Amino acid sequence: MKRRFSAILLAVLFATAAYLFAWPSANVPYFGAVILHLLAGIALLIFLMFALRGILRGASITSRVGWVLIAIGGVLGAVLIKTGARRDEWTLLYAHIGACVAGGALLASAWAGRCGFLPQGRTAGFLRGAMFVVAAALAVSGAWWMRTVPWERAHRIENPAMAPVTMDSEGDGPGGPFFPSSAQTTHGGSIPANYFTESDSCQRCHADIYKQWQASAHHFSSFNNAWYRKSIEYMQDTVGVKPSKWCAGCHDPALLYSGMFNRPIREVEDTTAGQAGLGCMMCHSIAKVKSTMGQADFQLEYPALHRMAASSNPLVRRLHDFLTELNPEPHRRVFLKPFMRTQTAEFCSTCHKVHLDVPVNHYRWVRGFNEYDNWQASGVSFQGARSFYYPAKGQACADCHMPLTHSTDAGNITGNIHSHRFPAANSALPYVNGDEQQLKDTENFLTDHQVSVDIFAISAEMAGGKERNAAAAPAEGGAAAVGGGDFAAPNLETTFAQGEEAETSVPANTSSESATPIALLTAPLNRSTASVRPGGTYRVDVVVRTRKLGHFFPGGTVDAYDCWLELMAVDDKGETVFRSGRAEEAGKGPVDPGAHFYRSLQIDAHGNPINKRNAWATRAAVYVRLIPPGAADTVHYRLQIPQSASGHIHVSARVNYRKFAWWNTQFSFAGARDVKDADTPRSPNFDDALYVFTGDPTKVPGGGQGIPSLPIVVMAENAVDLNVLAEGATPPKPKLVLNGEDWTRWNDYGIGLFLQGDLSGAAGAFEKITEIDPKNPDGWVNMGRARVQEGNLSTARDVLDRALALNPKLARAHFFYAKMLRLEGHYDEAAEHLRVVLAQYPRDRVVHDDLGRIYFLQRRYADAVKEFNATLAIDPEDLEANYNLMLCNTGLGRPDLASEYQKRYLRFKADESAQTLTGPYLRTHFEDNTERQPIHEHISAVEAKQKSKVAKYSGVTGPAKDSD
Repeated sequence: MKRRFSAILLAVLFATAAYLFAWPSANVPYFGAVILHLLAGIALLIFLMFALRGILRGASITSRVGWVLIAIGGVLGAVLIKTGARRDEWTLLYAHIGACVAGGALLASAWAGRCGFLPQGRTAGFLRGAMFVVAAALAVSGAWWMRTVPWERAHRIENPAMAPVTMDSEGDGPGGPFFPSSAQTTHGGSIPANYFTESDSCQRCHADIYKQWQASAHHFSSFNNAWYRKSIEYMQDTVGVKPSKWCAGCHDPALLYSGMFNRPIREVEDTTAGQAGLGCMMCHSIAKVKSTMGQADFQLEYPALHRMAASSNPLVRRLHDFLTELNPEPHRRVFLKPFMRTQTAEFCSTCHKVHLDVPVNHYRWVRGFNEYDNWQASGVSFQGARSFYYPAKGQACADCHMPLTHSTDAGNITGNIHSHRFPAANSALPYVNGDEQQLKDTENFLTDHQVSVDIFAISAEMAGGKERNAAAAPAEGGAAAVGGGDFAAPNLETTFAQGEEAETSVPANTSSESATPIALLTAPLNRSTASVRPGGTYRVDVVVRTRKLGHFFPGGTVDAYDCWLELMAVDDKGETVFRSGRAEEAGKGPVDPGAHFYRSLQIDAHGNPINKRNAWATRAAVYVRLIPPGAADTVHYRLQIPQSASGHIHVSARVNYRKFAWWNTQFSFAGARDVKDADTPRSPNFDDALYVFTGDPTKVPGGGQGIPSLPIVVMAENAVDLNVLAEGATPPKPKLVLNGEDWTRWNDYGIGLFLQGDLSGAAGAFEKITEIDPKNPDGWVNMGRARVQEGNLSTARDVLDRALALNPKLARAHFFYAKMLRLEGHYDEAAEHLRVVLAQYPRDRVVHDDLGRIYFLQRRYADAVKEFNATLAIDPEDLEANYNLMLCNTGLGRPDLASEYQKRYLRFKADESAQTLTGPYLRTHFEDNTERQPIHEHISAVEAKQKSKVAKYSGVTGPAKDSD
């Protein structure tokens, strides 16, 4: 009887254990098995307390060892009932599993011996026991494979072979409940709002994470955010309710997925659901990410047993928590899919990459903001082969924005969790919310060497330059263009930027007047003492470099911020000699319009700036200035030394950041249409109305103290002193100091010149690196990069040969060597170099495109198709790949397939007529016209201009045509 009872208990325990280990899932049968396993284990442990001595007395050695191991496993199981099986108890859990499996194997071995299998002899018994232990180990390995491999394979983020041909093919389409957001639910229906508003139920086990999230920008993504609130109200007033669902897929889960967003937002924005933001259940309920095309391209899961966790019945909640602690795996599988850990960037791309199309903007496909693609193409991801710089190891989103912090929360790993404060750049929300800790963390993040600024060089104005620059100078303050002509719009229809993944978009400056004469510089400053003469005119070059960023600087919605470079010069008496980039009203007002901005300046169909977060009205980009990750921007200032100057001129530069732009903050908290301007037309394509800031800000979240004056964070700063020569003194000759520690300063300077099209100046700067250290391949590679771009192929070959001699496997050297060979018509050799690059960087889509193009030119259409398909696996919206697949399939006699790629090419390519809209705007906005030029100089803003702007903004009127 005892033997039968114990056999039944063991059978139940091992059967349930196999099921629980191999097929974890959050459903009633599974938790029924958990409870059955628990009860059977308790029963067996109690049974062994009374019967173990008798069992051991007459048993074989194999049986004795087996039963002792079972007993040990049972005791460990009892301890696990108390401690739970969280990660920090895994040693105990696996000891429990190991003891029980080994004990069970030995008991099975003893039973087999009694049944006649290798029945006699110690050696036979040992061999039999070893066989059963090995078989058990193999069974456990098989169960582990079934537990992990299919699960991880089923939860990988992979792109479709072809992008949708229209937005109507995205998500559930026009008839879907969430369209034009691409979001879907796994069951095809709605999800109750309270599912997204019960994040507090998570804090029972994740108290630190919950507290961090409460302060985060994710928490304030919805109508508890004044800027977002105003933008959606304005959008619905202008284009209606349905198009605004485009935003709600990532900002308003409680409203959108419950159906509450079908109503005008003013009816529900102050409800609990409208104030919920992005809670725990939003991100952690994403069961599938369908692509890296963004636009909320995911599927949300509505867990079957979620009501247990948030139940108002304390007994039900306790049962849920007990079962979760006892076996956390089902909970983990519901709320922590493998891609959330192994593909964090792809996971984040679903909301941090967007596009607009006809259902939203009544126009066409336009790229919005895009953090993913520029990260993926960069050196920071370790996937881009062509970056100027690479960190010590590759990094993804969570490495910067979810840093490890100490915590004892459930799920911690060695006492650490990933911070759910999501430190980034939003200083506005914690400021208006009065959250000092979050504001401090945000400012610390922004100032933690994300960017640097270097006042690098000074040069006296060249002969004839005064006349040339005077012709372009404004009547008062601002900036002056020194580059010739305009630049073409990028090939992709975008309001963002291309960056390093499209170097062919770098403008090639052919003007010798605006090329930087390296030999006439005094540089680097702070290494070389610079002297200036009273009454002289000088060009000061300042370099801003991205250092720790994995995406463009700035990131996010780059039409919405004030991000700019400020330069100031004062004499020994404290008198201002030069100032560009001053924020008026002691930092509370708008920024000097002649400042050097980092932003995307867009206009609508009537030339009004996109300054109300109305991206859906964008019809043309006036200019886009962003710095790619691991790159730099070189900024030029024309410094006029006063005739009365003496002693020293103290020059300082600062990179300033204010979230949000001044005008948009006024609009968000108090903006209203001017009643005197009620008849001015407004449509989805344009808004010619005038706005006044006379609304009541106390009715807006964060507006209790009136319209906030948002903090300006100084992200980086630098200063140098210039000696002022005595009257009549002979100016010193330009001086270049080449110090080994300064090679990156020269590199940064050259990168900035290169990206603005000053290829000759860039090559000269890169050459200095080769003089500092001839064994450093970066100088040779970057010289080759510049020479290839300007078409000087013979010089490019020489310097790239030097780079490859130093490092034969250097991928970026092979890439530019291939470009040179392709331009020379040596296609086979170029392809060979590109294959070397792809062996190291198989996910660089530009390299795939280049290799595919070479195959196309060789009429190797099938090989070309493979390369372009590899590109689309990385980015289905890649313009060049879709274009070339159209051509290749035409060459292969596949007109239907070629037609499909043609449709996508036409969808993504630029509206070539859009730039005509910028003409009238640029004629009335001199500073923006100058800023649009790839190479330009900034001059000091005069006091009269500042006073006129202060007067303009001190009133209540805020015309839509003001770009700032």
